[in-house]
This record gives sequence, structure tokens and C-alpha cells, in this order.
Amino acid sequence: MAATLLKIKGLKVAYGGIQAVKGVDFEVREGELVSLIGSNGAGKTTTMKAITGLLPFGDGDIEYLGKSIKGQGPWDLVKQGLAMVPEGRGIFTRMTITENLQMGAYIRTDKPEIEADIDKVFTLFPRLKERKDQLAGTMSGGEQQMLAMGRALMSRPKVLLLDEPSMGLSPIMVDKIFEVVRDVYAQGVTVLLVEQNASRALAIADRGYVMESGLITMTGPARQMLDDPKVRAAYLGE
Repeated sequence: MAATLLKIKGLKVAYGGIQAVKGVDFEVREGELVSLIGSNGAGKTTTMKAITGLLPFGDGDIEYLGKSIKGQGPWDLVKQGLAMVPEGRGIFTRMTITENLQMGAYIRTDKPEIEADIDKVFTLFPRLKERKDQLAGTMSGGEQQMLAMGRALMSRPKVLLLDEPSMGLSPIMVDKIFEVVRDVYAQGVTVLLVEQNASRALAIADRGYVMESGLITMTGPARQMLDDPKVRAAYLGE
């Protein structure tokens, strides 16, 4: 069995007195694509922010590469290969596409390889190459999502966390984003995908977890979950 890269144990996170995450356990193993699905307000984004050091958490622990990362900031974790594409993208709107990608590699000093990786991102997203000198804030939502993903890849992550990558995008752009998630995963990057589009997320995942009201309520192989009547009724509109 592959090594466990990320292990969440009894995680509890409170937001202004409200317990948003109520003690969740799950893990992501090396080489996996794991989908965390659930309705709006289930606690998925809060969990992602806790994993990446953006939100402090009380009880429980998060282990990455076998060690607790409690209390570490996002900058520490990116250096260790844990990168997130946040919900809402979070790109630098007044910088060009190329400058955004360079910012993704700020922890690196290997200039020739950074340039090679920018070229790889441009191969993955030809549209970004066409507009490499354009200000990021002038692009469409889908293009900004591509840029946010490309910027995260520039840090050469071991584990890539994607928070609602298809949110607010046109159907054509959603197809493209899921295609890229599959490509990135095929290249050997371990992926944790939070996504409201449950059918698309489970269709490309190895395993899935369902989160409801701050708790994990179901887990299993993604294909089995796609066929589960409860999952289909609650998340696939059947």
C-alpha cells in the first residue's frame, strides 16, 4: 500500500464560536486523487484552510509526511510540497500571467528549471501562453482558474489541494479544468479535490469522502460512491 502523505485526525475547527468542523478523520495516500464532496456549508473549505495553515484549529491533528504540521504557516508548508489553489483563485490581479507564475516559484532558486516549468504550464494551458504579458485581473474566470492552478504547480507540490476549481465556470471551461486535474494527477502529483460538482469529482477520483455539517458521513472507492443511491439522491440530483 502507498504511503500516507496527509492524515487528518479528529480535526475540529471553530469560526467565531461556531463549530464548523466537528472532528473529522481522513487520509490521502501517495499517488491518489481523493475527492471531498458535500453541500455548501458542510465544512469542506474550512478543512482545506486548516490543512494549509490558513486557519488555526483546536482539537485534533494534521500530519503531513508522517509529522504533525499543527501551527505551521502556509509558507512553511509550500516549502515542504503542500500547495493549495484556493476557492476564488486568489491570483495577483495587477501582475501579468508570467509574473503570477514566477510568484508560484518564489521558494525556488533553480532559475533554468523555473523557466522550463513555466513552459510546461503554457503547454498545459495554451491560452495562458497566448496572453502571457496580459494583466491577470483582465482575464475571464476560467482563465484565472487556469492561472491559479499553474501558479500552484510552479512550487512543484507533492500534494495539490484544489478548492472548488469549477465554481462559477462555463460548461466548456469546467471540462477543461477537470481534464487538467486528470493530467496533473497522471503526472504523479497527489491531489485532494474539494468540489460541489460531485459527479465530476467522483468520476476522476480513486476514493471519495462525503462531508455533512462538519462531519465525514461516508467514504469509499469513488466508483462505488457514484453508484450509491444515497449519494446519487443527495448530490447528483436523482
